[in-house]
Amino acid sequence: MEPITMIVVGLALIVCAYMAWNIGANDVANAMGTSVGSRALTLKQAVVIAAIFEFCGAFFAGDAVTDTVRKGILEVDFTQVTPDISQDIAFGFIAAMMAAATWLTIATRFGLPVSTTHSIIGGIIGVGLVLEVDHNTSYINWEVVQKVVMSWIASPLMGGLVAFFSYWIIKKTILDAENPEGRSLWLAPILAFPTFFVLGLALQFKALKGFFSKAQSNGWIEDKGEWLPFKPEDGGPDGSWNPFLETAWFPANSLLLAAIIGAIASFGLYLVLRRIDINEESRGFKGVERIFVWLQIITAAYVAFAHGANDRSNAIGPMAAVWQVLSNDTGMLMEKAPIPLWLVLLGSAGIAIGVMTWGWRVMETIGKKITEITPTRGFAAEFGAATTIMIFSMPFLAVPVSTTHTLVGAVVGVGLAGGAKAVDFRVFGKIAASWVASVPVAAFGAATIYVISGGDNLKMIILLPIAFIAVAFVMWQTRDGEIYVEEALSDAGTGEQKAATPFELFHEHAQAVEVTVGHMLTAVNMAADGKDASKEIKATIDAELDADNIKAELRKRMSEQDFRLMVSMDDFLHMLTRQDRIADYAQNVAEQISFRELYKDKKARKMLKEMAEVVSETVSMYKETAAAMRDLSIGGETKAAKAKVAELIKQVNLKEHEADEVEAKAAAHVFSTGDDDALAAMHMYRVLQRMDDVANACEKAANAFLPSLSK
Repeated sequence: MEPITMIVVGLALIVCAYMAWNIGANDVANAMGTSVGSRALTLKQAVVIAAIFEFCGAFFAGDAVTDTVRKGILEVDFTQVTPDISQDIAFGFIAAMMAAATWLTIATRFGLPVSTTHSIIGGIIGVGLVLEVDHNTSYINWEVVQKVVMSWIASPLMGGLVAFFSYWIIKKTILDAENPEGRSLWLAPILAFPTFFVLGLALQFKALKGFFSKAQSNGWIEDKGEWLPFKPEDGGPDGSWNPFLETAWFPANSLLLAAIIGAIASFGLYLVLRRIDINEESRGFKGVERIFVWLQIITAAYVAFAHGANDRSNAIGPMAAVWQVLSNDTGMLMEKAPIPLWLVLLGSAGIAIGVMTWGWRVMETIGKKITEITPTRGFAAEFGAATTIMIFSMPFLAVPVSTTHTLVGAVVGVGLAGGAKAVDFRVFGKIAASWVASVPVAAFGAATIYVISGGDNLKMIILLPIAFIAVAFVMWQTRDGEIYVEEALSDAGTGEQKAATPFELFHEHAQAVEVTVGHMLTAVNMAADGKDASKEIKATIDAELDADNIKAELRKRMSEQDFRLMVSMDDFLHMLTRQDRIADYAQNVAEQISFRELYKDKKARKMLKEMAEVVSETVSMYKETAAAMRDLSIGGETKAAKAKVAELIKQVNLKEHEADEVEAKAAAHVFSTGDDDALAAMHMYRVLQRMDDVANACEKAANAFLPSLSK
């Protein structure tokens, strides 16, 4: 290899690594964002898992799609190919990689929803069109291009359907069950089985080849071909779906092995889940979500593996052709050539490094944005996306698809399964915009770089550093206004808010209300015991102010952001007002007891403390109702969740009735014994009334939830 050619090859490898880095820094982060957003994984855990499984997916299952990108888009007549044509194609692939990577970096910086897959395919098409003009022949395999483009439409739809039915099954079999956390303990491993099964199939393409080769040589098995997926050679027979034929894509033994791997892994998961301690506080929806955290960790790894298997080709595919031409003494592009192991490692490592260096920032952004993604929803979305990507990555299809768009389709599918109100259908406009932008821009950029280079080594050596300098300049100039593209795409499924969902904030306000009531009740009990309650009275007033601040912040967010709720905006604000009244009345009680000493009758004071206990129970029951409303809003609006809210509303009403009875009995006693100190007796009655107002406010606040249960 001549020195100048070695320099070109070195620059091409840098471009390849840069492309792989882009894949890891952008696409991977978007794929892992659901796990961070649902809080199944911390940011650091997501980065580590993504880096490991991206590498594994790229290394063990990325060959088929790599071949499609390397030689499927451009159709070359290898009987007529010459060294000049081969070099032109090699230079064209370098231009395509550089244009795609540059466009991806710059577009991401400016928040444009682009895809690495769309970009590299666009770059190859742009170069192919120039080659057709230069050599007066047809190079672009439009049949393959058509298949790839159709996959870009099919993959989001397929991912959405798989995710939809996955979440629908979870809703019907677990979330609607009388004992959802108990049901999920034994159903969760079954739901995880397909993930383990598909991974078992994927590992057979490379990871288990050596094992079966050794098994055959040792006489343990007759023919390793009976255990490994079929790979038709060029010109050989096509694969078959029939597992009992010699040309089966997956022989019966291969399917059996994958099933065994899946069963063992599922049983291991079952043993892990059995050790989870579900206490009284985490029963129901919380318990289910706690269990599904484990499943989402598994599917997060699954997504990373699938992404590495499919998107590795975006970097390695073109570079494989470049290396084949420029490193070969003949300078010829050959129809079949092994991809060097070091090149596979370069692409795989580039993706992993991209995750660790820039991807974590994108994950953090997504994690703060997607907050309505729960572990159950996240599991369904990631399973749908990863399964779709893996299917398209298999040799019988070997089609590069957009991970970002597939995941968006999956998240939308989950949203539809949980209620169409949870879906922002405007995201499809953003997806369409990325299709319109990415392909032609990358095509134009690749064609421009190729034409300027003129197939000359020296010109390419000068041109590539200039391109890198241009990218660096843009990045530096826009460093203060960085926008992540994933923010646009994360709107797909379940909300645009950056912090908590409306009902999470609503529950936060309910907790502040309970704190207010708690201080009020302490003040009442201290006053009834003849103690100084001034500190608790002040604490009540301060707590009510805190509750007001949360209410004001929530109202502000509701006016500034386009929340998608299961109720109308007016109904939600009505619920909030009713809830805030509880704290208002609690403050009134505290202020009332500050006016003068309580009526000194011991029985009256004892009955006042009894009233305080019943009010405390009413408020506590109401807070459980508010928590159930939160779970209902983010858990798919299941029948079981609605039934739980309805039952809690009933319990609040019963507690309020109990408070009425205690208040009536206490009032009767006060008026029958208070002739000697009428002013003190009247004051005691007013305190009892204000405490009854707190219980009544709980009842009205709980009943305000009823309209949402009928929708």
